Amino acid sequence: MKSFFLICALAGGSLTANAHHSMTGFDRTKTVTLTGTVRQFKWANPHSWIEIEAPNDKGELVVWNVEMTAPGILARAGWKSTLLKPGDKVSIAIRPLLTGDPGGQFVSVTLPDGQVYTERGVQAAKQ
Repeated sequence: MKSFFLICALAGGSLTANAHHSMTGFDRTKTVTLTGTVRQFKWANPHSWIEIEAPNDKGELVVWNVEMTAPGILARAGWKSTLLKPGDKVSIAIRPLLTGDPGGQFVSVTLPDGQVYTERGVQAAKQ
């Protein structure tokens, strides 16, 4: 019976460890700026996401998936679930994926009016 509980405890612990992931998949030494069109803004736990369609070096449109933090953290920083809508033209700064795939970790977004949003708050509009 002891071994049954030990196995259950070990299995439960490994599930918890796998449920939370690190940021090691992103190149934290680089920042890439994407200028394009929002396809979707997913306000969801545990991470919000932005899908943006932006041209690559060849001018071909590519869909990038940008991982953000949780909605609760974004809300405390001044975000609303309606801030980004499909069709919005924006510039998004990201830390790219190490794999080279079109995706990355969110750094900031600049709206057409110049307002800059980060996960920590809103910055003044760029002049």
